[in-house]
This record gives sequence, C-alpha cells and structure tokens, in this order.
Amino acid sequence: MITALHNLQLISDGYIARSKAILIDGDKIIEVIDEAAIPQNIETINLNGANVAPGLIDLQVYGSGGKLFGGKHQADALQQMESDFIAQGTTGFFATLGTNTPEIFEEAIAAAKTYHDTCAGNFLGLHLEGPFLNPLRKGAHSEKLIRKSSLAEVQRWIENGSGVIKMITIAPELQDQEVINYLNDHGVILSSGHSNATYQQGKSFLNNPIKAVTHLYNAMPQMHHREPGYIPAIFEEKPYTSIVADGIHVDFAMIRLAKRELGDKLFLITDAVTTTTNGTYQHQLKGDRYVMPDGTLSGSCLTMLKAVQNCVEYCGIGLAEAINMASLYPAQLASLPKNGKIEAGFDADLIIFNDAFEVQATLFKGNYLTKST
Repeated sequence: MITALHNLQLISDGYIARSKAILIDGDKIIEVIDEAAIPQNIETINLNGANVAPGLIDLQVYGSGGKLFGGKHQADALQQMESDFIAQGTTGFFATLGTNTPEIFEEAIAAAKTYHDTCAGNFLGLHLEGPFLNPLRKGAHSEKLIRKSSLAEVQRWIENGSGVIKMITIAPELQDQEVINYLNDHGVILSSGHSNATYQQGKSFLNNPIKAVTHLYNAMPQMHHREPGYIPAIFEEKPYTSIVADGIHVDFAMIRLAKRELGDKLFLITDAVTTTTNGTYQHQLKGDRYVMPDGTLSGSCLTMLKAVQNCVEYCGIGLAEAINMASLYPAQLASLPKNGKIEAGFDADLIIFNDAFEVQATLFKGNYLTKST
C-alpha cells in the first residue's frame, strides 16, 4: 500500500525543499513529487511542517540506557541500543567495542553474530575500536590491554564473525602490513585512531588503504609549526574522518576548521557511552560529560540529532549539510547505497523533527513510529 508523507520540509543530499511529498511503498521510497500531485485514494500522513531527513547513521557508539556493549549481556545491550536509537532517529549504527581482553572480544563477536540474525535492523554490525592502538595515545582505553595485532587473531575474528565486523580502528604505524592487507581484502573499513603517526606516516597510509580516521583531534598528535604531525596529513589526504561534535571533545572552532579542510569527508559520530559500574570501562556522568573513575574524559552524551544541531548552531554549517554529515557521508563510507538520501529506490528510513531539533517520529523500514511507539 502506498503512503504519502506531506506538509513537510524535505532535507536531502544538501538541499531543503518545501511543497514536496514522499511516496512510500513497503520499506522503500518510490518517488518524491510535488505535494499538489499526490494521487487520490492513497493514505496520507500530514507532518504539519516538520523537517524530514534521511535516517541518521552512527558508526561509533558504545551503549545506551545503562547497557554498555562489551560488558555483561551483550545481546541485551544491542537490543537496548536498537530501541533507543530508533526513537532518536538513528536508523543505522555500528555497535562499538573498546580495547579489552581477547575473551571479551570473542564473546562480543559471537553475541553480535547471533543477535544480527534476529535484530530489528538498525544494528548494522560492529566497530572494533582497539585493541590494536598506540599506547602513547590511549585516551580512555586500558593501556594494559592494548597490543599489537596478529594475523592469526584477526583471521579468527573475521571467520567467526561471518561478516558482522564492519570497521576496525587501529594505529596503522604499529601494525604489520599483512594484517592491514588481510582486513582490507575482507571488506573491513580500516580507520586510523589512537595513533601517534607522523605527518610522513599519515601521507603513506591514508587512503592507501586506510580509508578513515577515528574522532579527529582526539587521541592523536597535535599540530606544530615545526613538526606538523598527523593532522595536516589528514587535511591533505582527506580520508573519511569522524568527529565528536559536542564542544567538549572538540571545540566548535576546531570543527569549523575541520569542515573547511575536509568538506564532504567529515562525518559525525556520537562516540556515546552510558553509565556503568562494572567491567573495564566504568563510565561516570559528571555534569555534561562522561569520565572514567580517574577523571579521564571518555565517551560523549550526544545523540546524532544533537550533533547535527551543534553543527548548525555553533559551527556555521547549514542544516542540509549537517544532515549529510550524519547520514549521507557515513552511509557512503559504510557502503550503504540505499541510505543517506530521500530519493526513489532508497530505503524508507527517515527522521522527522521540529525546528527545536526534537524528534517527532521515525520512519523505519516504512513503519511510522511516533515518539510514544
């Protein structure tokens, strides 16, 4: 049955349009038409002037609602994340696992593989942030659990995961080329993070084959006029680069700089965590931020829509482009060709929100879910 969404402000692919209607059939968008051309005798949903954008995609998020993936009951955490993120308009996410023991990694991969078979569908797979990092740039990761990769271990992960591992953050300067080649050959997105790479090292591996950078500015050497460091290499090579746009992990002035340099390769993540009192990462909410018990800044309190709002209100980025940073660009990096735009043939995964950046409803797989659903 075809449904028409109308009386809306359409935000897609860098433009904003009014007087349009979106025709949905099942879980697909079949056409975007002028509102005056809506066919008679089909179901219509009046959105009362709300903004409608592609569903948001978060490629780095750790947990929600007191359940941290990688802690106890991984499947329960994934279920909690799916439910919470749908309500927030995030229709796709990579559940992220931080540096931990080999046993936790094996358990988490197995749990994710099993859960993926019956999930609601916005859980897209895993992002492993660690353990193959540089201890000099450990951030909130446990230094004692950081280690160099081995080909045997990553082969076991990939084989056991059966495609559930989508992205891995590594410090490329410390890893053997055979590991990097293996992961790249098996379709895993390789992202450089918690790296102490020099300018020259970054120039050598960015986009060759490291196609992404994890949370720009955080856990990496900073720029210096006599020793440029890694960041200028990122700006020059322009890989897909994520950023935590909360004004805490990164000052908004530095987000503006990154946007000028990276353009359509800069994308938003939440890097969001949740309060936990067990396991390796016991995140504590202190005012407007999460910290570890020793006070080290850890993950964020963001939602994806809040990150969009911050880009608009504090970084001088237009709403349509900020939406691209939260939908189209992560979809491109994650090879999701039917996500990130509102066009014929794309998935009917949409976020509906008002001018105060409050979610009014989510359309997921063509199902219209209000905030109370």
